[in-house]
Amino acid sequence: MSKFTQVNVPATGKTISVPTGLFINNEFVPSVDSQETIQCINPATEEPICSVVAGSAKDVDVAVAAARSALKTTWGKNVSGFERSRLLNKLADLIERDAQELAELEALNNGKPVKIARDFDIGDSVGCLRYYAGWADKIVGQSIDIDNKTKLAFTKHEPIGVCGQIIPWNYPIMMWAWKVAPALACGCTIVMKPSEFTPLTALKLSELVVEAGFPPGVVNTVPALGSVGGAALAAHPGVDKIAFTGSTVTGRKIMEAAAKSNLKKVSLELGGKSPQLIFESADIDQAANWAALGILYNTGQDCTAGSRVYVQDSIYDKFLQTLIEKAKALNIGNGFDEKSGGGPVVSKVQYDKIWSYIDAGKQEGAKCVLGGEKRPGKGYFVDPTIFTEIKPGMKIVKDEIFGPVLSVGRFKTEEEAINLANDTTYGLGAGLHSNDAGQCMRVSQALEAGTVWVNQYNLLYNNVPFGGKKQSGIGRELGSYALDEYTSVKAIQWNYGEKLDWPL
Repeated sequence: MSKFTQVNVPATGKTISVPTGLFINNEFVPSVDSQETIQCINPATEEPICSVVAGSAKDVDVAVAAARSALKTTWGKNVSGFERSRLLNKLADLIERDAQELAELEALNNGKPVKIARDFDIGDSVGCLRYYAGWADKIVGQSIDIDNKTKLAFTKHEPIGVCGQIIPWNYPIMMWAWKVAPALACGCTIVMKPSEFTPLTALKLSELVVEAGFPPGVVNTVPALGSVGGAALAAHPGVDKIAFTGSTVTGRKIMEAAAKSNLKKVSLELGGKSPQLIFESADIDQAANWAALGILYNTGQDCTAGSRVYVQDSIYDKFLQTLIEKAKALNIGNGFDEKSGGGPVVSKVQYDKIWSYIDAGKQEGAKCVLGGEKRPGKGYFVDPTIFTEIKPGMKIVKDEIFGPVLSVGRFKTEEEAINLANDTTYGLGAGLHSNDAGQCMRVSQALEAGTVWVNQYNLLYNNVPFGGKKQSGIGRELGSYALDEYTSVKAIQWNYGEKLDWPL
């Protein structure tokens, strides 16, 4: 197949040139041994967009070798932090320049509204690259006194090496930036495996890597099925670190493969079943806004989706009615429609999974007070759906659905609220809404989650760490904490004065 294809954007009449090959050593190349392709589908129309090369395990070998060569020669310890910073800033500038086109490609392949892809996903991604560009020349070790007359020790924070990075389909550009930026700032090289559902923007971003001036082999992109490319990266003896964002089930497989191969370093950002607690002192209108954002942003396809909301008895009825009205006000439609605040879900697989949970909610006795009815026509559209009269053992309460499906329960006391919130195997996010300062402090301390939002929800910042507890993952992304995931600390102990007597 050709190395590039012209993708039509029906809403604008434009075409976008998209690379369709594997990106290795700054070139788009065919597979070394496979004729397999990945067909990309527009989830708003169910029509094919184009096909790209599906990488094989041997292609991963070639990409890892390219990354290793760059690490030893033109990147890693061979390039100053100042130069890494310059290149990251250049890449950020190019993404900002091409924001509209990237947003349109993201909307075609993922379904999300163009305006949200452009203003939020890409805007935050540009900020992420610039944030880590600022860190690139500030990664320093320590000088440690041992004995001023004879010895000195110091530490160096060195790049951990070749990094396999596996990113999901819900925020393709932003997850790319979250992984790439700290790794490059630290001097690592990368083999990126985008989701097989949404590989197009990762390939388009690879063009900008070349334009920015990164040496060949520093960033490589291998679209592949997870069971092929992801598995090959996780088990590869030439990969020093694997970073994965996705499901807990797949995270377990990656950790096992890492352990069985070369004990490579692992960071995992996995699933969630995040709670929001609405206390009686809360601003009901604002709390309803944040609760709606928590479950409906990105059409619920969010690892921190606030998919369980628990409301204090005294305000339950008023809050529920307010929340239903807020959810009704959101327009789920084609991503190229300016009125759309959310798009279709990403794929037929995801669509069917969400509907199986909606059906299970009804069958298990929960009351569907909003949504729950399929739309006619084409497109993987799921309207906001709210269940009440829930019980802890229900599937919709326990399992991560990854769609716009909310379970609403109630509580009497603060202690009961905390127990309900923490009754999950996950621990990624949690939220609470209260105007009692003491309660905000008590409850935020008690919630078992990597991020706790107080009187807000789902907002992330490039300088604030993000990650999970329990089965929601290992390690941290964003902030200075992410640098630890891509560095290895070396202690150098220097003797300049002690003479060793021998034998002992």
